[in-house]
Amino acid sequence: MSDNNKLTTGIFILAAGIIILLGKWGVFSFILSALWPLLLLIPGILLHLWHFFRKGSAELLLPGGILVVYSIIFFIGIIGGWHTLKYIWPAFILGIAVGLYEYDTFSNRHQQGILAGAFILGALSIILLGILLFSWSLIYLLATLLIIGGIYLIAARGNRRRGW
Repeated sequence: MSDNNKLTTGIFILAAGIIILLGKWGVFSFILSALWPLLLLIPGILLHLWHFFRKGSAELLLPGGILVVYSIIFFIGIIGGWHTLKYIWPAFILGIAVGLYEYDTFSNRHQQGILAGAFILGALSIILLGILLFSWSLIYLLATLLIIGGIYLIAARGNRRRGW
């Protein structure tokens, strides 16, 4: 065996050993569990690039926009924990709104109602996100207003104005 063959064979054997060892340590399962939303993000970006650089049809932007937004949602779920999806689930509706908006904006033929549907879905999504994300603060605000109102009624009970 020549020195070049020994070097090449040695590199392959070393690489195989490192890959097996990393696999046993769980490195690949961690990477796959943390980065699987890239399976949605990359096709979404490629659909956008295909439309903008190769002049593909605007219909490519509808699934492209949805895939990009959904991958961001799933990355948030991985980073913040999957329990965060109970607060950000309206963003799935936003993904559809983004896809419809991009389709209508960059399409040569504008179909009636697409843009309105995108804005309605987007507004609905943002309103629901606001309600879910700030509902705890609204409860505290309501409790504070009720306490202030109760204190006012208790304090003002002896101060009756005439004519009331």
